[in-house]
Amino acid sequence: MIAYRAFTKRFGRQVAVDALTIDVRAGETVALLGPNGSGKTTSLKTAAGLIHPSAGEVLVGEPGLPASKPSARQACSFLPQKVLFPEALSGREVVEFYRAIRGASGERTDEVLRFASLNGAGDRPVRTYSGGMVQRLGLAVAVLPDSPILLLDEPTAALDPAGLVAFYDLVERRRGAGRTTLFTSHQLGDAERLADRIAVLVDGRLAGTFTERELATRLADRGSMRVRLERLTATMLAAVREVCPHATVEGADLVVPGTAAVRPRALEKIQAAGGIVTGLTTEEGRLDRLFLELVAGEGGDADGGRA
Repeated sequence: MIAYRAFTKRFGRQVAVDALTIDVRAGETVALLGPNGSGKTTSLKTAAGLIHPSAGEVLVGEPGLPASKPSARQACSFLPQKVLFPEALSGREVVEFYRAIRGASGERTDEVLRFASLNGAGDRPVRTYSGGMVQRLGLAVAVLPDSPILLLDEPTAALDPAGLVAFYDLVERRRGAGRTTLFTSHQLGDAERLADRIAVLVDGRLAGTFTERELATRLADRGSMRVRLERLTATMLAAVREVCPHATVEGADLVVPGTAAVRPRALEKIQAAGGIVTGLTTEEGRLDRLFLELVAGEGGDADGGRA
């Protein structure tokens, strides 16, 4: 449905995206995850036909056509990260304007306004809307044509709780209907909840592709437990290393890296060696650290490739 083939985009000397190759299959929900400036928005806008590749290509639809062709754009609906509408128009007028452009049926206006949960504000001017309401109106416009492909740039960034509920429901319904959704985010929670696959972009490069479970495992492996002891001895460290070979001493703390599963066994070893615990903290794996590890080539790809 969406195929990036060695897609590269340069803005002057800056390389925004570097040789991105990935497929988004029909009926799949894929998240482009990465820190700010990683090339997520550029990749999405190119699939929407708003940006042209400097090298490589982006194909959309079945059969795949260059994303810049009008016939390819007809298969897509795009929601930008920052949504702006004429403030003098009402929400209903905004929807009606875009409905006419996309050739959607008349009943779609009421359907998408109900979906957006504007709570009777559809006839009020947009200038009276909160930021969350404007974002929900943007979602309403994006889903108007019920396109086979939905492209969403940071869709939850400005959503209020009501908008989040509507958005999560939208993605689930599209998956059930065999529709394709590609969205960007720097929030792991959105990707974990919604995506079939997660593509991690760092510095414009594809650093890895993961299922939600695979990414959660990667982060869990990079957690740690820090144990403060009344008296720390070499015997205690040796005992903990029987279950966690990479355990270290930092100041007065014994640091046990790894998943939560190893922590109870490490505490048992400490107690068996006569240790008295006076403090304990845990830290789960941090996404930013995984990003750095992946782009440095230390983590490899969870699925064995960059597809």
